[in-house]
Amino acid sequence: MKEKKIFDAITNVSDELIEEASLTKLKKKGYVWQKWTAMVACALLIVTIGVLIPRGEDSSPWSGVMLDVTYPKAYAFEDHQARLAVMEQNPVDESIIAALNDFSYRTGSLILTEAGENINYSPLSLYYALSLAASGARNDTEEQLLALLGVPDAQFLSAQSRNLYHRLYKDNEIGKLKIANSIWMDNDMNGIPIVFKEDYVEHAAKYFFASSHSVDFANKDTGKAMGRWISTNTNGTISPIIDTSPEQILSILNTVYFYDEWSDRFDKSKTAQDLFHLLDGNVVKNDFMNQIGWSDFAKGEGFTRAGLWLKNYNEMVFILPDEGVSPYELLSSPEQMRETFEGGEEFTGQVVWKIPKFSFSSKLEMTDSLKSLGLSQVFTADADFTGITEQKAFINSVRQETHIAIDENGVEASAFTQIDYAGSAPPTGRADMILNRPFIYGIKAQNGSLLFVGVIENPAK
Repeated sequence: MKEKKIFDAITNVSDELIEEASLTKLKKKGYVWQKWTAMVACALLIVTIGVLIPRGEDSSPWSGVMLDVTYPKAYAFEDHQARLAVMEQNPVDESIIAALNDFSYRTGSLILTEAGENINYSPLSLYYALSLAASGARNDTEEQLLALLGVPDAQFLSAQSRNLYHRLYKDNEIGKLKIANSIWMDNDMNGIPIVFKEDYVEHAAKYFFASSHSVDFANKDTGKAMGRWISTNTNGTISPIIDTSPEQILSILNTVYFYDEWSDRFDKSKTAQDLFHLLDGNVVKNDFMNQIGWSDFAKGEGFTRAGLWLKNYNEMVFILPDEGVSPYELLSSPEQMRETFEGGEEFTGQVVWKIPKFSFSSKLEMTDSLKSLGLSQVFTADADFTGITEQKAFINSVRQETHIAIDENGVEASAFTQIDYAGSAPPTGRADMILNRPFIYGIKAQNGSLLFVGVIENPAK
């Protein structure tokens, strides 16, 4: 028996209100988004398929057509009625936000390990990727995935994923937060017919807004087409080389594209070069943005935390470890990571900001981390993905690629923004967020979900 690989590329970008998926049969369809600088995350989920049972006489291969999804027209930044309507029409249970954040801390404390370089991770991207996989899993495989994702059943997960997608999706004159998904299928494996279930294809379109493409993985042009799809849906910020082979039968691609502006932009005339102190004791020169503002901040054991609001109701949180404390000590366990992002004594007062400008990409291999979190069966021949195909399928590896950048105008990443500080309580202290040594950052959506988290070891890289 031959093993087959399902190549899943997954990156989460949410952006606007999304209408019902339009299941339109197409031959080929491209996606063109306006060029925009933003934060981008791209995750690749690679699944290996082994065919144990040939197609029976009464079965027929999937039709080979493509299903496209229709996204809604964007509403303007100042159209508050439209924003409220989206929220009312797409309720998101508090339990799903709690599950997403718990997932973020459990995975983040394993993935964000000391690597001697900057690291950026999107929990949201991985969560959506595994949710899409869970919707095609059955029996013990489904139970393992749902346990890690922190939800009671797959239908609840799909429905909540869809509503959360609607709420996160934005595309206006201020910024963007877009998620795009696609499934690439080869219904022939070296002459052996592969039967994909239309129910799964339609479910993926309805709840995850995933378009479907019928391809030949033995043809190198397929990898080029997938690379173009990723590049288009990340506005060129990620342009990977996708290698395909006849062993591959399915790939899922998900991209996340985000851009938002600071509520209070940094004055470029105040940006100045200074020294950044590395973990090994060396120093590098880097440009630092400078600003003084009034906001909430927190001080905990070993850290100070404060955030900057962005205009589309997102927030970028910065966590400065105390002198002599490594950022990885503050991320060493799920409990410690939660304390770092949510704990500490809270104050309101003056915050002095000195933030290094940075731009970098990360490539993360997540397979071992997921295995240690309980996904033992999904990576073996005992996995059950019969919701996708009756052929024997199992996940081979999980990888993620991301990109993030910030400057005086805003953030290349998903973020939680609130524009006004008006009406805040009187100041009760001061925080010096002088980020001239390794620090942690996180980007939150308005509902509190952690979309991106990372560590800056060297902003000059």
